[in-house]
Formats: sequence, C-alpha cells, structure tokens
Amino acid sequence: MRSQAYVENLLSEADVIINGARPWDIQVHDTQLYAQTLARGNLGLGEAYMRGWWDCEQLDEFFHRVLRANIGAHIQPARFFWHHLKARLLNLQAGKRAWQVGQHHYDKGNDLYQAMLDERMVYTCGYWQQADNLVDAQRDKLELICRKLQLQPGMRVLDIGCGWGSFMKYAAENYGVRCVGVTVSEAQVELGKRLCEGLPVEFRLQDYRALNEPFDAVVSIGMFEHVGQKNYRTFMQVVERCLQRDGLFLLHTIGRNRDVRGTDPWINKYIFPNGELPCLAHIDRASRDLFCAEDVHNFGADYDTTLLAWWQNFERNWSQLKTSYDETFYRMWRYYLLSCAGAFRARDLQLWQWVFSKPGLSGGYHRPTLAHR
Repeated sequence: MRSQAYVENLLSEADVIINGARPWDIQVHDTQLYAQTLARGNLGLGEAYMRGWWDCEQLDEFFHRVLRANIGAHIQPARFFWHHLKARLLNLQAGKRAWQVGQHHYDKGNDLYQAMLDERMVYTCGYWQQADNLVDAQRDKLELICRKLQLQPGMRVLDIGCGWGSFMKYAAENYGVRCVGVTVSEAQVELGKRLCEGLPVEFRLQDYRALNEPFDAVVSIGMFEHVGQKNYRTFMQVVERCLQRDGLFLLHTIGRNRDVRGTDPWINKYIFPNGELPCLAHIDRASRDLFCAEDVHNFGADYDTTLLAWWQNFERNWSQLKTSYDETFYRMWRYYLLSCAGAFRARDLQLWQWVFSKPGLSGGYHRPTLAHR
C-alpha cells in the first residue's frame, strides 16, 4: 500500500487520478503495477501495460501530463545503472549490432507499415503547417526537403536510411534526380524496389560506413536516431567524403533537450534496440569542422499529430492485422505510438532538420517555404 500511495501522490502532481473518470486517468487492474513501476521505471510501466495490468483511454494525454510534470525525476531505479553504463562504455551500434534494428523493427512486416503509414510509406514526422491530413503532411515534408536541398534535374542524391524509398521516389518523380539509398532492412529493400520500379532509384542493403563515392546532395531522414553517440563523428565523416564541395546535406532527426546516454529502456527492449537520441550539442560537435550549419528547423510538435494519425490508421486496420499479430503486440504498439505522441506534445522530444554545406554558401542560405507550392 505504501508504493500505491507514493504513486498516487506523484500522479496527483500531473492531475492524473488512479481509477478516475477522465480519459487521461488510469484504470488499475492489478496492484503489482505500483511496485513494478517504482522498481523499473518506464520499463516496468510499459510491460505492465502490455500484460493488461492497467489501461488508459487517452494514453497520449496521460504521458503528456506525466512528462510535463517531470514525474520521472522521482523514479530512478538503480537497476537502470547498467543500461546507461553500457551506452557509455560500449559502441552499441558497431558492426553486426547496426543491423539489429532492421531485423527487430523494420522487418516486422510490410503489412504492418502499409496499414499504418500514408500511401507513400513515409515513416518519419510529417509537416503540418498547411496540411490537415497525413497524406498531405508527408507530401509537404518531402517537398520541403527537396527545396531545402535545392535539387536540380540530373543531380545524384544519396539517402542514408532510405526506408521504403519514399523520398527517393518523390525526388526522382518531381525533381528529375537520380538516387541511391542505403538501409539495414531487407523488408524495406524488397518492397521499396517494387514501389520505385522504373525510376532512377537504387536500393542497397548496406551499412552507411561502407559508403565512399561522390553525390551532389545527401539526405538522412529519421536514421540518425540509430547511429549512437560513439559514431556521430564517423557518420559526419562519411557524409563529408561523399558530398561534392558545392552540395548540401540535410539531416532530419528526433532529438532531446539534454545530453542523455542511451534511450528509454522500454523503447530499447521492445521497439528500437540500440537507439540513442542526440541533443543539439552532439550534432554540433560531430559536424563543426566538417560543415557549415546553414539552417536548423524545429517542428517537433508536428510529430504529435503524425503519431496520432499513424495510431488511427493502425486502429482502423487492426481487424486485418490481428490475424498476424496478437493482443500483446496490439497493446505494445499502442503504448509505443501514444506514449511517443505524449512525449512530443510535452516538448520532451524534438524534431530537427539541419541543412549543412561544406564551405558555407556565399551570400548565405535562405530557408524555403511552401507558400507557393
């Protein structure tokens, strides 16, 4: 009962009531939840949700309130020490480990992502400044990136972490460029080749560190989260050696407000193994003597809207997906999408687009808009 009272007191600071009537209040079905959460933090909380020990109608708003109230600062389980020590001492994204996220997450099944994502299969934050639906938000994001890179017909473009080829397909169709994309997911290559058939687009199942050839522009959209602090400098060196002197490099990545090693233990175990989110200083240190940072654009609040749209698609298509995925997976995926939505709503996580040049553009760089799309 002491653990229950402690948790109740913490949640009250976020205006969350246990077994309350509001949509962001949690409904507890098994009191083991309290000890598990205090002992294991979000890993215990997430696993308890997967087991059905608690529910919440509006999970995204629950996490928004908990994170805004900084409840996690009062729960620091000692057993997480090894999780953070590993991230500090070991290169968790080196060698064969770099392929684990492809096998664990992106190879789960193309049927899952086709049911959840937009028609272009874009698995990164949409741009909602002018859009009111997921399809338009993702189109606008791809268009904005093309404009930021100042693409011209005939250019050769490298996409590091190309996914199913959504950017490459859009850029080839609308800007007349040739693209090479690398990914560590076999499933993405298999489907991506079909989606981009007939276009000057090449998929490679390849680690980014093996790249060493010239490109007129380089883009990396939602892959840097898998690089790891020990490899940020190597990543930037790879881009520098591949980018032509007058070319531009756009980096699109989720980021943190603070310098924190490792990632959330539940996310690491169930969603993105070996992931690590950068802060602004990490990217600056890794790039500062290789590139000139021409522009930094934060539209992290748009990820909240994107994640909710993915959740709505997933929920709407669950009747077809549940023949291949069980109820535990459903609860896990719901927890993943909605807890992340809450984190972006709370501004605990950010989304940045950096634009880099090698020598610095004469006359400066001017961020394009979509005003005249």
